[in-house]
Amino acid sequence: MPKNNVSQKSSKKSSPSGVSNFIRSCIFFLLVVLFASYIFNFYHTASHALETVPLSSVISRANDPNGNISKITVSGNELKITLKDKDYPTEKSLKDPSGTLYEQGLVDHCSDITNSEALASCKSSYPTIEYVESADVWGIIFDVALIVVPILAIVLFFSYMMRQAQTMNNQNIGFGKSKARLYGPDKKRITFKDVAGNESAKQDLQEIVDFLKHPKKYETLGAKIPRGVLLAGDPGTGKTLMARAVAGEANVPFFSISGSEFAEMFVGVGASRVRDLFQKAKKNAPSIIFIDEIDAVAHKRDARGGAGREDEQTLNQILVEMDGFDNESGVIVIAATNRVDMLDKALLRPGRFDRHVNVTLPERKDRLEILKVHFKNKPTAKDVDLDSLAAKTAGSAGADLANIANEAAIAAARKGVKEISNKEVTEAFERIAIGPERKSKVMNDHERKITAYHEAGHAIVGHVLPDSDPVHKVTIIPRGRTGGVTWFLPPEDRSYKNIYELKDILARAMGGRIAEKVIFGAEAITTGASSDLKHVSEISKEMILEEGMGTKTRNLVFPDNATGYYSITTEKPYSEKTAELIDEEVKNLAEEAAKRAEIILKSNKKVLDALANALLEKETLEEKDLEPILKSATLPDSAKNY
Repeated sequence: MPKNNVSQKSSKKSSPSGVSNFIRSCIFFLLVVLFASYIFNFYHTASHALETVPLSSVISRANDPNGNISKITVSGNELKITLKDKDYPTEKSLKDPSGTLYEQGLVDHCSDITNSEALASCKSSYPTIEYVESADVWGIIFDVALIVVPILAIVLFFSYMMRQAQTMNNQNIGFGKSKARLYGPDKKRITFKDVAGNESAKQDLQEIVDFLKHPKKYETLGAKIPRGVLLAGDPGTGKTLMARAVAGEANVPFFSISGSEFAEMFVGVGASRVRDLFQKAKKNAPSIIFIDEIDAVAHKRDARGGAGREDEQTLNQILVEMDGFDNESGVIVIAATNRVDMLDKALLRPGRFDRHVNVTLPERKDRLEILKVHFKNKPTAKDVDLDSLAAKTAGSAGADLANIANEAAIAAARKGVKEISNKEVTEAFERIAIGPERKSKVMNDHERKITAYHEAGHAIVGHVLPDSDPVHKVTIIPRGRTGGVTWFLPPEDRSYKNIYELKDILARAMGGRIAEKVIFGAEAITTGASSDLKHVSEISKEMILEEGMGTKTRNLVFPDNATGYYSITTEKPYSEKTAELIDEEVKNLAEEAAKRAEIILKSNKKVLDALANALLEKETLEEKDLEPILKSATLPDSAKNY
């Protein structure tokens, strides 16, 4: 469904706004330069101004043949005195009161001289008198500019500062606005037909859709609209897609926002955004608010928090809004999370999130439908077996299946073919499940031999154990972080594992390390089994701590920090003696698995050699290649009694 993204619209307008800001900055810079020039000119002129002298002194010096005045310029009633050695501009206070210097006592000593040489000598001794009829226009303009420009600069400066303050205020006002994206009913809709699998979840949500479409039917019977629906499930199971399908089925506006978008460093912003979001939803009612990853703002409150914390203010506002709007508002809140255990209890009570819908991992038939959806618009060859792929992908989420389809298309494009074959599909599945092949990694002959026996040990132990999954594929080509892979696939989806199945998993995981011991000796075991040992340790701890499958601790569980059963601030809820007992139980499970694997491999050494040699020759063995080699492998009686 296309989304009406407000942030995209605002980004398109950012260019003219940026140009306008640049122009304003240039004008402001120019005004600052002019104002600085004025200040500099003012002080520069003041530093060069001469002392004001009386008019009588000037006339007396002009009548003196030895005086220093060379020229007197008369402009109106203003005089400019020019000395013989430099200019001497007077201040405006030096004026000619009568307008005629001769009436003030100035004598024209050269008027009666007719001899040219004497006249020239006289004029060089006495100043020249020059009258300027019109004033200096540019001088007047400059004088006026010296007064007007600074005043204008100050006015524009304060105007610019006021605009900046207003802009910041507008930004602060928008800071508390919701960032929710609106998917309107006029856009392309997603319905339940576009969501494959999860039929039980769709059935629960169908009632919400029916209420939004036909509210009167429920109101006449006194039924109240659910305030909120919480979608819980593993990552990639389609919680967001399910929420959009609800909005598409009901054909109502859909406001989508992530929990982290409420959070800000400023206290109160998150609560303001919550209020704005609910106000928008009410104006567009009936409508749906979808909050993805709500655990980002709705985690459990404790004594370490406080009313002043931003995240708690945001949560409190969500609680108030969900419990505050009336039943006739037509607003439903749908939230998604994969950490229900982290949510505050006040949010989960009836009246807020009334419905809890589990969006589970798809079963085999659902995986097939999901794969059909993702391969629908991709050219596929006739040999593509989606049913087989659905069987292999037990435990995969919808997002994983979509990724497989995409990787298969990429692999086909990389090879330059026009359609996706089963080879590309298998390659994509294995790439995602166990990592890409690293054919560039070079191993010497001894390392290849160790890897071959290691993987053969896994395969043989897993094959003969009665409660282990069948061997699907064995390869000594490095994949991901591993030097080789032995792949077991369950024949069908299972929700539970019993203690026998888990013990078989432990034994086959130890098969690689024990095969190295049987062939090369206990002193020659390598680091290739590090991931296997970690896997054994994790399963053993889970069996003892969480599943009550110990020998001495049967039916007892011991919650640990890693399980999230209790707060990390508390201590372990069992004694040191019990901790020693748990360690002993875990150790016994690992030793028992190693002992079973050793019994099996020693009694099937010929099969071990044959399988290792086949791997050294072909590097990869499929299920059909493994069957003739493994059919002679047997389970010794001594390995059964565990």
